[in-house]
Amino acid sequence: MKEGTYIFRKILNVILGCIIVTGGVIFLSHSHLVTGGTTGIALGVSYLLNVPFSVALMVVSIPFYLLSIFRMGWNFTLSTFFAVLTLSLFTEANRGIPDFIIPGYVGAILGGGLLGLGLSLLFWNGSSLGGVNVLALYLQKRFGWDPGKVTFGVDSIIVISYFYSVGLEKGLYSILSVIITSSIISYFKGKIASATLPQNAQQ
Repeated sequence: MKEGTYIFRKILNVILGCIIVTGGVIFLSHSHLVTGGTTGIALGVSYLLNVPFSVALMVVSIPFYLLSIFRMGWNFTLSTFFAVLTLSLFTEANRGIPDFIIPGYVGAILGGGLLGLGLSLLFWNGSSLGGVNVLALYLQKRFGWDPGKVTFGVDSIIVISYFYSVGLEKGLYSILSVIITSSIISYFKGKIASATLPQNAQQ
């Protein structure tokens, strides 16, 4: 009974984390900003190819599942797949929201903040959104690296690669969102390190 309650709480927390990340994606998309990780790659692809974010997210996540299986284990991989699928479904709601524009700095602060909080909650509960998340958590487990700093480094490269499609000003605001997201993850790195995920991760 206790184990069932524990698992149920984990599932609810993963769903809550996806809801928070969805809010961040909505703020970023209505500011026409990008961010890092698979979320940022999917946003950039959705802008370039004019496809729904949910479709882009599912497609770009496929290669990272192999890394997750071999480095983080099946439990983490299945939880991550559930999180990516849940986020894809939730972000479909954005298509029903009337089009509106948010200033870049507002989107960067709110979008980056929500992404940081949502991702941290996912990490605490043995899940992620794949891609850079998997790499950051594995490096934390194996070498004790700060997952926020790893996320910032890789995400900055991803964002800079999209400067051409979003422009310099929005590109700089996108960098700001990455700084905010990675700073929040770094703040909670102690709790992330002590969570079930790193203990179960494969060496």
